[in-house]
Amino acid sequence: MQHLSIVTTGGTIDKVYFDDKSTYEIGEPQIGKILEALGVAFTFDVLPAMRKDSLHIEDADRDLLRRLIEAQPHKHVLVTHGTDTMVETAAVLGSIEEKVIILTGALNPARFQGSDAVFNIGCAVGAVQSLPDGVYIAMNGRIWNPAHVRKNRDANRFEPV
Repeated sequence: MQHLSIVTTGGTIDKVYFDDKSTYEIGEPQIGKILEALGVAFTFDVLPAMRKDSLHIEDADRDLLRRLIEAQPHKHVLVTHGTDTMVETAAVLGSIEEKVIILTGALNPARFQGSDAVFNIGCAVGAVQSLPDGVYIAMNGRIWNPAHVRKNRDANRFEPV
């Protein structure tokens, strides 16, 4: 992989909290800063598609995301996405051909100490360059087939269906 296209949608990975009552907004995408700090050996671009909590992503947003990914000239695409509806978005992207698409996110904001964001991004970067064409989810140290995974909100993790 020489180049990675990164499409951001918002979600917890990019959240900024303002007070103890959990008031937040979706901030600037963090993935570019993370990859630069890690000194990755490939080029990348960050394409902010939207800044939404995934609970607010609608069919029209998923259609926009699909068209944006299809229009990318590069084969390898990483999508940062909120975890609550990541599986639903992956299903919509599933028929895109001739690309390797990995969706990842975080259960805690990237700005938080101890966030899973860097680990999930690293896992996703490894996956995007080693898997065959298709759509996958990289969460909790595993690569998931979107048709066989769900988010367990009570346990705050992904698990097989």
